[in-house]
Amino acid sequence: MKLIIGLGNPGEEYQNTRHNIGFMALDQIARQAEAKFKLEPKLNAEVVKTRFLDMPMILAKPQTFVNKSGEAAKKIKLFYKVKNEDIIIVHDDLDIDFGNSKLSFGKSSGGHRGVESIISALKTQEFWRLKIGVANRKLTIARDQKNLKAKKESVGDFVLSPPTPAEQTELKKILNEAIAKLGHIL
Repeated sequence: MKLIIGLGNPGEEYQNTRHNIGFMALDQIARQAEAKFKLEPKLNAEVVKTRFLDMPMILAKPQTFVNKSGEAAKKIKLFYKVKNEDIIIVHDDLDIDFGNSKLSFGKSSGGHRGVESIISALKTQEFWRLKIGVANRKLTIARDQKNLKAKKESVGDFVLSPPTPAEQTELKKILNEAIAKLGHIL
């Protein structure tokens, strides 16, 4: 059994932001599998058991904020008795250009606070990650701010903003390409 956890923030105001690209990817998988998420309060996540790419799996969207994703990830892992190497975390990545994605295993968080939270809660980094790039010119401008406070605020504003209209047009295709990479590890 594989467990795919998509990272994002709960709530309508965050629904279509770059930081919620993990939720968007899981919604895409659920649509393809004709599965519907159900809120599981004891797991603090929306969860669905389904088959995807001819494999049984659990899809989960923690209903914590991204930076506290580890709380829900640990509950889900223990409840379903999933091994660390059968966990795949899907999340946004500021170091990968928009339109690109990358699979990795056993790597550090790379500064992603949601992944840091999961590493801390599971006490390991021995799990898969599907990183979906969100970087663009606006992020470069945000990172070029003169002082650290302004830089943090600008980068935060960037990840909590929706993709541009041009990016939104490409998003479904990009998510499908990223999801297809899961076939290499399933």
